[in-house]
Amino acid sequence: MLTSPLRLGVNIDHVATVRNARGGHHPDPIRAALTAVEAGADGITAHLREDRRHIRDADIAALMEALTVPLNFEMAATDEMVGIATRLRPHAACLVPEKREERTTEGGLDIVGTRDHLAPRIAALSAAGIRVSLFVEPEEAVMDMARRLEAPVVELHTGSYCEAVSEGDAARTAHELSRIVRATEYGAGLGLEIHAGHGLALDSVAPVARLPQVAELNIGHALIGEAIFVGLARAVSDMRAAMAAARA
Repeated sequence: MLTSPLRLGVNIDHVATVRNARGGHHPDPIRAALTAVEAGADGITAHLREDRRHIRDADIAALMEALTVPLNFEMAATDEMVGIATRLRPHAACLVPEKREERTTEGGLDIVGTRDHLAPRIAALSAAGIRVSLFVEPEEAVMDMARRLEAPVVELHTGSYCEAVSEGDAARTAHELSRIVRATEYGAGLGLEIHAGHGLALDSVAPVARLPQVAELNIGHALIGEAIFVGLARAVSDMRAAMAAARA
């Protein structure tokens, strides 16, 4: 059976984290985005948090101007962020949960419990021509709700699976991977486009990349961390090679 190509979205948030640690302009996340694209990234992801701890408003505007590939704008489902997104009109907006005290996004968005809050914001983004993605847990009931909310894309949270891989817990790894597999198959059957991300690295990417229904992986922290040792272009090309080998 022929398998469709698998896209790689590179998240540049933590280039901005390093920049902000000292202030100023270096390292430049826009330069990082362009380097990632040159090395084979199909798109760039950037999360403009409410607390602006890494990506800044000016970064999003600069990315919109500089990129020749799609920008995936990660955002909380707030009126402020919807306003920014509908003004700038990135290719896609991925709605994610956000808490001020967290180090990074912790788990998927509760789209079942917050559906009444999400529905008008999804509608506003869609009306502006922005492709809406929901960052969610890999559960069938969540896929059903995404379909009801008329979001065309879900990004499955792979963090629990990646933690199990890192801890060497084979039983938990198998359990978490099975959740991803079931949600992927079920969601694709509903007509959703399936993406996946959070925590994926070279030691965990292959089983997820192998799933034929997954159209895109969004990876950031592992690539920026590996770039310290081998450079960003090499980190991106190595990830692309691992994804291609798994998908083949």
